[in-house]
Amino acid sequence: MFPFSNQIHLNSGLHVDSRIVLEQVWPLLTPERRERIEKVSRARNFSNALVLENIYDRGNASAVMRSAEAFGFANVHMIEIGEKFKESQRTTAGADKWVELRKWKNTRACIDQIKSEGKKLLVTHLSPQAKPIAEIDFSQSTALVLGNEKDGASLEMIEAADACVILPMVGFVQSYNISVAGALALYHQFMDRNRRQGVSSDVSAEQIEILKAIYSLRTLDSAEKILEQFLERKALV
Repeated sequence: MFPFSNQIHLNSGLHVDSRIVLEQVWPLLTPERRERIEKVSRARNFSNALVLENIYDRGNASAVMRSAEAFGFANVHMIEIGEKFKESQRTTAGADKWVELRKWKNTRACIDQIKSEGKKLLVTHLSPQAKPIAEIDFSQSTALVLGNEKDGASLEMIEAADACVILPMVGFVQSYNISVAGALALYHQFMDRNRRQGVSSDVSAEQIEILKAIYSLRTLDSAEKILEQFLERKALV
């Protein structure tokens, strides 16, 4: 589900039309940055969500978010149930600035939100009923869950799932490191969507323009101040 509208909320509490952002901020960016934002915006996907349930190692969560952003998947849910987390020196390399991260304090609330959006809930879980990830049609709107490093996904999440999926493994080990599992699963989604429909992205022309405005704001530190001053001058006319 696309999370933005034409009306962009500023930290000051003001709202500004995305077209004004493109008029006032976009020309201030370098040609190289504008080209990069345009390319990224056109490749974004919001119908395929990533869900991280109670990930213990912050470094693992950061690594998976970095992979998601790299493949254009910008819709990320993080469930933090309140247990202690392991801090890490690893970072998202700026990915958290470019994904739309929503945090939850319990699993049920996240499940209900995903179901309300009509997404198919898929959980990575090793069970006799699990389907190989290659059999999943990711051109449909889906939410893929990666569970805790030690215990995997919760029973509540597994019971709510439309299907459990497994990644290909032909060695003695029964699991991947979660950051590796996340990268493999996201790559498969990306390739499957491209194979089935030619592109992984799902944004319309109007949504691309909105994203360009959003990413312009996130790029230029002085952007909000520039817009506030513009709105003040406009109010005086």
